[in-house]
Amino acid sequence: MQTEANTVDFEPGTGRALAYGWQRMKANALLFLLAAFVAIVIDIPMQGNTMEFGGEGIDALYALLFFAYALLFHPVVDYGISFIFLKGVRGDQVQIRSVFDGFKNYVNIILASLLVFGLVIIGLIVFIVPGIYVACRLAFVSYLVMDEGLDPVAAVEASWRLTKGHAFKIFLLGVTCIFLFFGGLILLLVGVLPAIMWACSSFAALYLSISHDSEPMGEHPSVTEDLVEEA
Repeated sequence: MQTEANTVDFEPGTGRALAYGWQRMKANALLFLLAAFVAIVIDIPMQGNTMEFGGEGIDALYALLFFAYALLFHPVVDYGISFIFLKGVRGDQVQIRSVFDGFKNYVNIILASLLVFGLVIIGLIVFIVPGIYVACRLAFVSYLVMDEGLDPVAAVEASWRLTKGHAFKIFLLGVTCIFLFFGGLILLLVGVLPAIMWACSSFAALYLSISHDSEPMGEHPSVTEDLVEEA
């Protein structure tokens, strides 16, 4: 949990999140480097889903293994990586083995990732812009599940409330991080790891800055009430 001594206290903004993320990235360089490397490694199987094996039985087995990996393993490690960056940016003591902390909260992580995926897909089906908007509003679910111990529905509701009025900042930071990643690719892959480190640090910093002055969770209206109000 966050302590007062480690509170990230700056006005939420894309530029400020990037600046603070860069500062904390340098302070946790080796740890964040290892976490970014793990992030790349666990994404490799996700990029191989177009391989051709030539046999229906083998293709069916591969598809089964791929979906099992994508649904039952990848989100757990991904949430653990997010937790490492969150704790590092906040100034907490953290070790690389925390990448597997998600397995201590396995069911909630799987259900939360499925819930977020489903809501974003629904938004994309309705129209691209609502899908992107929903993705921005639910960008903090992994932090809330890992750090606050919330169940999937509570984490989605809490993320929706926290991000009210901050969706564009999250979107802008996401777009900036995409450019950082492609900039790393242009540098003959040398800059990919630093780009991932900086992006993850900056998102964690933005989350901490937004949540710093937020109201207690019980004082917020429900997500349904928020949606009705925004409509």
